[in-house]
Amino acid sequence: CGHMEESHSNLSSWIPENIKKKECVYFVESSQMSDTGRVMCECGYPREQHLEEATKSSVFLGKEWDPKRHIQEMPTDAFGDISFAGLGPKVGKYVRVSADTPPCIIYQLMTQHWGLDVPNLLISVTGGAKNFNMMPRLKNVFRRGLVKVAQTTGAWIITGGSHAGVMKQVGEAVRDFSMSSSCKEGEIVTIGIATWGTVYNRGSLICPMGGFPAEYVLDEESQGNLSCLDSNHSHFILVDDGTHGRYGVEISLRTRLEKFISEQTKVKGGVAIKIPIVCVVLEGGPGTLDTIYNAITNGTPCVIVEGSGRVADVIAQVANRPVPEITISLIQKKLSILFRDTYELFTEGKIVEWTKKIQDIVRSRQLLTIFREGKDGQQDVDVAILQSLLKASRNRVHFGHENWDHQLKLAVAWNRVDIARSEIFTDDHEWKPADLHPVMAAALIANKPDFVKLFLEQGVRLKEFVTWDTLIYLYENMAPSSLFHGKLQKVLVEEKERSAFSKVPGIQLHHVSQVLRELLGDSTQPLYPKPKHAERHRLSIAVPHIKLNVQGVSLRSLYKRSAGRVTFTMDPVRDLLIWAIVQSRKELAEIIWAQSQDCIAGALACSKILKELSKEEDDTDSMEEMLTLAEEYEHRAIGVFTECYRKDEERAQKLLIRVSEAWGKTTCLQLALEAKNMNFVSHGGIQAFLTKVWWGKLCVDNGLWRVILCMVFFPLIYTSFVTFREKRLQPMSCLTRTRAFFTAPVVIFHLNILSYFSFLWLFAYILMIDFQATPSWREYVIYFWLFSLVCEETRQLFYDPDGFGLLKMASLYFSDFWNKLDVCAILIFIAGLICRWIPSTLYPGRIILSLAFIIFCLRLMHIFTVSKTLGPKIIIVKRMMKDVFFFLFLLAVWVVSFGVAKQAILIHNEERVDWIFRGVVYHSYLTIFGQIPSYIDGVNFNLDQCSPNGTDPYKPKCPESNKDKRPVFPEWLTVILLCLYLLFTNILLLNLLIAMFNYTFQQVQEHTDQIWKFQRHDLIEEYHGRPAAPPPFILFNHLQLFVKRVLLRQPAKRHKQLKEKLEKNEEAALLSWETYLKENYLQHQQCREKQNMEQKIRDVAQRYRPLSPPVPRVPFLVPLKPVRKKAFTTTTSTFPSKAPELKEYGSEEKPEETTALYHVSARNLLYPSSSTVRFPVPDEKVPWEVGERHCREQGPWMGDLSLEALSKINYNAMDGLINRQSFHGTYAVQNRLPLNPMGRTGLRGRGSLRFFGPNRALHPIVTRWRRNMDGSIYRKSLKKMLEVLVVKSPVSDHWALPGGSLEPGESLPLKLKRVLRREFWPQFQNLLNQGAEVYKGYVDDPRNTDNAWIETVAINMHFEDQSDVQMKRLNSFLQGSDPEPCVWWQLVDKRIPLYANHKELLQKVTALLGAYY
Repeated sequence: CGHMEESHSNLSSWIPENIKKKECVYFVESSQMSDTGRVMCECGYPREQHLEEATKSSVFLGKEWDPKRHIQEMPTDAFGDISFAGLGPKVGKYVRVSADTPPCIIYQLMTQHWGLDVPNLLISVTGGAKNFNMMPRLKNVFRRGLVKVAQTTGAWIITGGSHAGVMKQVGEAVRDFSMSSSCKEGEIVTIGIATWGTVYNRGSLICPMGGFPAEYVLDEESQGNLSCLDSNHSHFILVDDGTHGRYGVEISLRTRLEKFISEQTKVKGGVAIKIPIVCVVLEGGPGTLDTIYNAITNGTPCVIVEGSGRVADVIAQVANRPVPEITISLIQKKLSILFRDTYELFTEGKIVEWTKKIQDIVRSRQLLTIFREGKDGQQDVDVAILQSLLKASRNRVHFGHENWDHQLKLAVAWNRVDIARSEIFTDDHEWKPADLHPVMAAALIANKPDFVKLFLEQGVRLKEFVTWDTLIYLYENMAPSSLFHGKLQKVLVEEKERSAFSKVPGIQLHHVSQVLRELLGDSTQPLYPKPKHAERHRLSIAVPHIKLNVQGVSLRSLYKRSAGRVTFTMDPVRDLLIWAIVQSRKELAEIIWAQSQDCIAGALACSKILKELSKEEDDTDSMEEMLTLAEEYEHRAIGVFTECYRKDEERAQKLLIRVSEAWGKTTCLQLALEAKNMNFVSHGGIQAFLTKVWWGKLCVDNGLWRVILCMVFFPLIYTSFVTFREKRLQPMSCLTRTRAFFTAPVVIFHLNILSYFSFLWLFAYILMIDFQATPSWREYVIYFWLFSLVCEETRQLFYDPDGFGLLKMASLYFSDFWNKLDVCAILIFIAGLICRWIPSTLYPGRIILSLAFIIFCLRLMHIFTVSKTLGPKIIIVKRMMKDVFFFLFLLAVWVVSFGVAKQAILIHNEERVDWIFRGVVYHSYLTIFGQIPSYIDGVNFNLDQCSPNGTDPYKPKCPESNKDKRPVFPEWLTVILLCLYLLFTNILLLNLLIAMFNYTFQQVQEHTDQIWKFQRHDLIEEYHGRPAAPPPFILFNHLQLFVKRVLLRQPAKRHKQLKEKLEKNEEAALLSWETYLKENYLQHQQCREKQNMEQKIRDVAQRYRPLSPPVPRVPFLVPLKPVRKKAFTTTTSTFPSKAPELKEYGSEEKPEETTALYHVSARNLLYPSSSTVRFPVPDEKVPWEVGERHCREQGPWMGDLSLEALSKINYNAMDGLINRQSFHGTYAVQNRLPLNPMGRTGLRGRGSLRFFGPNRALHPIVTRWRRNMDGSIYRKSLKKMLEVLVVKSPVSDHWALPGGSLEPGESLPLKLKRVLRREFWPQFQNLLNQGAEVYKGYVDDPRNTDNAWIETVAINMHFEDQSDVQMKRLNSFLQGSDPEPCVWWQLVDKRIPLYANHKELLQKVTALLGAYY
């Protein structure tokens, strides 16, 4: 709440300082009265809504009202939160802004103060401002698609904000979404930009210090000519120009704001894109047509929704026609049909203007998309919107791979993998896997698994993608909220403190390795070694802040730099899997795991990491997600191992004990045990392996009774009474069979049992029968026996085959409960032995040894864990011991409370501590079991059983009594207390304990088998590595080990049966086999999921089949087409037309693109570099012969006009140095003005051109062949590819050929001279003279007018040989020229962003040379 107040305070101070409103400061009575008869100002507001100074102003007195002078800016007084009365708690944002507010200020308000995320897409919805009818199906499709595209791409939707027309449709779409979606899906940002002066009830929004919230009443019935705000928009920008009731004020600011936003760069997840904008059109009138035309002119793609009515339908119905067929008469017909009510308002000039604009709109087909509901390929509006953006992107300034790269970045930013599949990864472009690496990194960081999967399908190999620098970059861009990121930062801070750095060091992989070792356990080696000082400079390359942006600066530099280096890791897939799993990115990790080779070890390691992270996670939901994911990876490991075990048991079991270099030189079995993956360890295949280890070289089919008999009568070993697994042992010598038998863990175990029982029997005999002051020989045997036990425990402590070190081994040793029990028993025995040797403490020594005997007996339980019957019961006992421990806390409360109260009531000042303890604790405890004290109720009181003064040490002190020796304590109270005590302890607590035992039993019983199988491993491993001889004979083995380890310095080795390092070839073959079976497992999983889904569908179909009869398939659609056609024919027949019969195009047909019959660029409505607007000239009005009377004088004039000067011009001849002859022959001259030989342009005069008539230009087209690295010519589609010399000016986004207008008397254009050194001009002229002329004639240029035009000569200078001397000289002179215009060789392609007329010249050159275009 405090944070909200603070933000409101900041807003209240920032907005008035930076955002203004407009107020009229001079009241001038208007001739028009208001509806209520009040006197109004010229601004539209009544007198009382003006400032006091405005009505008394003497400064402007007597002057006419001028909005530029009499409307002034002042701090805005309407901003804050807006809530709509009666429509629930939903709150939006609003602000009143001046129409002259800079867009950057509004953008700053939205992103920084309103807290909106920068959009990935801007959707500008325009159309009818009044309510209109749409077909229900189309309405639903539009709403669903608009919301889907906004939600999936993170777009902003911008509309007019009022509760009518298209704005209402958008608002209702957002409302329907918010009602059906969850909170997690987020709010759709819908921004309404409306005119402040046309908003009804706007007075409620005025609050100088901000309305938090301001309550707005939506009242459509009383709004009159004004309009209400739409309640379903989330943000409102109310544009104020100081007037009242005038619509359209917001258009200028909205256009500028949309343009500003579309120029911003959005950086997220390593991808930087310029925010794309798309215009979506529904219905609409003349204003909508202007909006579409301006959008197309500015290069903004438009989506027209057919079927919405009026303008949208006019454009949609003619969009598939060739431009020459879009005639004035056709547009007239369409308008008469679609604008029935207002058709009479269209004048002839207006229809001509509409025809011209529609022709220009349709001509830009790459920017125009028609959405036709129900047609193939366009299932929804969202697809149409995104397709339109990609289609426009292909035709923009981006060229070749950069263009495709830009489209892919857009798709990634929108998170629309469906669009990427259908529109980008097509046959039109061949993607190299390396080109996808930067976008792959961005998709990983932004957690977009669908794109990662797509890139893998497109050929990205993780082993090439993952490099040292890439991994560092990924870890640097981890989600800050992840637990692993916090642990990593902690390691960095610790290193800073250790090394006394001035700042926290950058992330390196050895830091990651340090955290991973905490998670995986110390049994694994570090995954990423810490670089030595000598190689640190090579490994720890500082990666600059890299982002993918549309200008081409990208992560690709990272891969170029890393490409030459050998990757340091053995398994890059593992590295990526770890990065994904530590952030709990389920889908990403699943995709990457599917690519891994060592998949069982990988799944078990993931399970271990997730379980360890979950222990430190504070958020309960996150913790549960981690544990669920850990369990899922355990099941995957089980699934793959099951597949392997079914195919080949031996190889599957070899996978368990194979040393995995990739996972820290550990094994699958060790990882499963570390992670406590009981399901995995209890798998039948693993248990079979453990059983095989348990029986050693003996066959597992031998009965236990056979083994015991052989232990007692060992000569039976040499017979066939027991069988061995290895057939070669069957006929071998007696010594080999004896060794094989007595080294089997099962035999060692039973010999140790026999030895241990013998030890306990002898120990008990000495304690009870033969404990003398001087030890007997039997007691010395016990000491010797115990010494052998101590030696064995010492061996277990120091046995370190994996090189973990003493501290780690000690930690592992004491982590086992039974080892703690062993140490405890031995220490107590040693303490008793010391006391026993001192004559004065002989008896205490025997007591201590008796306690040691108890602990030694408890140690028997560990031996019984091997039994499938007793083992689970011992586990249950261990769990119940925990229950008892917690139960004692509860019991102690009642025992102590009752004992103290009883002692205080009955006994007066008992000073003997031992009797206080007896009375408070011991007697209270025995009471639970029925031994109720006789004196507690006074009935069985007997003085002989107590000591009156407490002097007898063997009797308790007597209770309080009178002179007659009768008790005086309140018997009724003690009885009540006793009853309550017994009630709570005997009935409540003891039954609670039984219930706890029952719950534990049930819980453990369900998983008893798994737990026993899991814990069985420890016993098997212990006896697998234990010396063969039982105590005390084990000392001989210890002596042998001492000689080997200490004297001969031989390192400890682990038996191959539990950990085996394979040869490289064998390991590679085993991993390939595992990978193949993993693919089988994944396929089975997919089939199972598919079958489950199909079964669900069948079940649902079965359930609903009787509810509805079968419906015939769409018979009602059949007659619609002819009916519509007939209706259309009837309607249009009433409008006569002089146009020739036109071909009807279906909605899905594409017209053939033909060369334009007339000039196009020369008829652009807005003349370049000026505010002059041409008269609209449709195609059919271009020829001078057509409509001469009507069109002769139409069109504005531009350029100087002097009749005297015009009379001196000599047309169609040389006029001094000026050549006024046309390449097209003699042109007409009317009224001393030359007429453009290509027809009308809509503008008279000479415009910005220098001369009336033809203006000469020269365009040299310098080309060479594109060559490969080996010097051969580069080819595409079997055709050679050209490179052309192009120039780019800093002020333009387009490239151009190095040529331009010729000055009179000059042979080279001025623009060409700027890029060539002066000394090379004559040589270049010689090259021109030798070149081939490819074109000579009129140029369709936007600067042309009715009376002035450009004609050019295009000459191709082609260098066939790459070692051409002239070409080398040209390159040298280009490089040393003026650096301002950029000049370079560019690959020739039809998408090269040249000016349109230059492209046509280039296409002629490629045709001349037979090159690819």
